[in-house]
Amino acid sequence: MRLGNRSFDFDREVAVMAIVNRTPDSFFDQGRTFALQAAVEHALRQVEDGADLIDVGGVKAGPGEDVPEDVERERILPFVDTFRRHSDTPLSIDTFRARIAREALAAGADLINDVSGMVEPEIADVVAAHPAAALVVMHPGGRPRTRPHRPVYLPDVTTVVVETCRRLAEEAQRRGVARDRLIVDPGHDFGKNTEQSLEVTRRLPELAALGYPVLVALSNKEFLGETLDLPVTERLEASLAAAVASVQLGARIVRAHATRETVRAVRTVEAILGWRRPAVSVRGLD
Repeated sequence: MRLGNRSFDFDREVAVMAIVNRTPDSFFDQGRTFALQAAVEHALRQVEDGADLIDVGGVKAGPGEDVPEDVERERILPFVDTFRRHSDTPLSIDTFRARIAREALAAGADLINDVSGMVEPEIADVVAAHPAAALVVMHPGGRPRTRPHRPVYLPDVTTVVVETCRRLAEEAQRRGVARDRLIVDPGHDFGKNTEQSLEVTRRLPELAALGYPVLVALSNKEFLGETLDLPVTERLEASLAAAVASVQLGARIVRAHATRETVRAVRTVEAILGWRRPAVSVRGLD
């Protein structure tokens, strides 16, 4: 898959997607990258740390105050414009709004990351109108920006996730998005309790079997916090372990807060799997 200036061979390569939150209330950053200059500087640091993609969002994924479209636009478009003046790194926009997606792609974005389950189906039309763009479709587990409450999936959560992602990808293709421009995301913690997010993780091969690249957004999520009973500030090791396990189980894009550490972890996995040569190999050869 080609995104912007990069080509990714997802048969033998993992992409690290660095998170930039242009929101005042994100669960992890808590507004530290809300200001435009802070967001751009943070994104450029992630590129220096090895990020393959930057993912910027202007609306918090979890519950919170309503964010009108014009406010989201003011958070996203100036970032795209400013970032593009400094970097040609592939740029993803985390939005569920078709109009925001259209304007962001026109401004230089490469990927639309829709975590809503295509609540606005027209978002696929927008991506289809930009043949070089790509679309992430995700199992949202309910209405956007709501917390799970005793979620039940029949026959089981993974079966529902796989079928939902299949349906969303097929709908996007009916609207003109090429199959090779689609990515699927199981939606960890979205409408899922901890046990369900863990199950979806260990059954990632079933989602990968659909034939689309699999994106996992695990970083510092609540299911990892509950797994070890840790606050959000102490979930780095759990996030890295989940990223490594997910790659081994079929994920090919890992969305992360800790870019440098995640890059080092997944590059090591690539080398162990024989996909990547060691950066240096002199020990025992002199």
